[in-house]
Amino acid sequence: MKKGYKDLLAEAEAMVEAVDVAEAARLHGVSTVVFVDLRDPREREREGAIPHAFSCPRGMLEFWIDPESPYHKPVFAEDKLFLFYCASGWRSALATRTALEMGLDNVCHLEGGFSAWRDTGLPVETVVAKAKA
Repeated sequence: MKKGYKDLLAEAEAMVEAVDVAEAARLHGVSTVVFVDLRDPREREREGAIPHAFSCPRGMLEFWIDPESPYHKPVFAEDKLFLFYCASGWRSALATRTALEMGLDNVCHLEGGFSAWRDTGLPVETVVAKAKA
């Protein structure tokens, strides 16, 4: 193996901006900031989420960012700061690097992830599973 996950994380963390929980709390609710929850739906249902976060499962990120993709989500074309988070900050560091490489310039991630947010006592909303048709 040429690179393991630790190598990839170290490279990502060297090039992306991480914000701590205090800064994230200050940014929460600001109209020019979009919190992006990269966790999968089961994690969100089990643990809850940061209120008003946009859910983008990590596996869909590249497809949702790219305006040429049939899966593109218009939110990623908005002139906003995108603050990515996952459970502990690993996936969000990698996702932030990917987003930068794809041309989203105004991106950062939450150091320590959702766990750090929740453990600090900041607001968490319940996520209800969507009914399957």
